[in-house]
Amino acid sequence: MKKLIFFTLLITGALSLQAQANKADLLQDLEKNQPANQNITATATLKSSTRLFGDKNDLTTVIMIIPSGSTVNVLGSDSAYLHVTFEENEGYIFKRHAVLDKTPVNNQQVVQQQPATQEEQPQVQQVSRFSYLENKYGSNMAARLNSGKIWKGMNSEMVKDSWGTAEKINRVISGNLIKEEWIYKSTWLYFENNALVEWGPIR
Repeated sequence: MKKLIFFTLLITGALSLQAQANKADLLQDLEKNQPANQNITATATLKSSTRLFGDKNDLTTVIMIIPSGSTVNVLGSDSAYLHVTFEENEGYIFKRHAVLDKTPVNNQQVVQQQPATQEEQPQVQQVSRFSYLENKYGSNMAARLNSGKIWKGMNSEMVKDSWGTAEKINRVISGNLIKEEWIYKSTWLYFENNALVEWGPIR
């Protein structure tokens, strides 16, 4: 009887040690495979030139124009836009302008290609922003807006194209008069019926 109990305990201990060894091997395999999976990302190729927007809900936030045939890294998507990165710029492009690639790309290869285009990036951004403003307002107006100027009488959309989106907007409607106060980091702007009336520093 004692031999039977001893033999049973011996088998139970051996099975427990084997299970622990299998678990350790599985964890090691997961750790080895994890980095390889993290280096894989989806990409897409542009069918035509497209604007890269900083905010898909605000089409005035153009970061740059990506040339046709360029490859972008895809971070996510919805019914109308792709969330992408291109030359260290992150934003949104129209989904209809791109075709998803079938073969995933290794992130390490993308990182190695980026330094060659970093020096050209600021110039591309500046040209693309001016081109957007020029197409919308003409050369003279585009030059003023591109340099960040504001003046009395300009409408709210022009101010937005010049300074970007305000941090806060206070609106009061009195009869046919619509008053708005736009708050930026250090300046307030006052509009009446969508026309800039005055501005000043925040104290």
